[in-house]
Amino acid sequence: MDKKSKILIAVFIALIFISIGATFWRIVIKKDYIIESQVDCDPYSENCFVWECDPESFEEGEACTGNMEEDVWYFKVVRRNASDIPFCDPDADEECEPFLCSEGEKDCGEEFCTEENMENYSATSCNDPAIFSAQNPIEETDKCLEEDDCAEDAEALEEAGEEEEIDILENQEEDLNSEEGDITKEDDDAEENMPMENADQAVPIEIIPL
Repeated sequence: MDKKSKILIAVFIALIFISIGATFWRIVIKKDYIIESQVDCDPYSENCFVWECDPESFEEGEACTGNMEEDVWYFKVVRRNASDIPFCDPDADEECEPFLCSEGEKDCGEEFCTEENMENYSATSCNDPAIFSAQNPIEETDKCLEEDDCAEDAEALEEAGEEEEIDILENQEEDLNSEEGDITKEDDDAEENMPMENADQAVPIEIIPL
């Protein structure tokens, strides 16, 4: 093998190692890549993809269970840069939203259902928020999604009512104290201005020298 061939082989091997190192740095260290995920979608306000179970399938994950919440899923597609995704567990932390795009965030976006992209994500149909809202009106009882939330709201209202009642009582007490002070002041002024009725009947005192 001549010298030129050895140089070419060495350069080729060096380029391979450089490429592997650059890829490792970008993917593992910097996490500069896009992650795509299907997340829950609000059918009342968004054009969601609609996934429905297969009544003829017996495979877990595709077969129907009889529970509408499991047999029908409204979802949207979110893409976000891996470096911007927080390291948290949504199942353990309610405030964890790994695919919530920040305002003006680069490489982050949501894709909603259209007739053109519906089949790309195995969706059976697209959701229309107006039609869904008309067919599934929100009832008053649905405003409290959990009993704990309702209890917290009731406690907050009760505390607010107690604070308002205390403020009213304090204001009434201040008004009473103010009225009593005004009455006392008027009585004092009346006593000071009262004429001495017996001033003319005063008995003179005679001093007798010893």
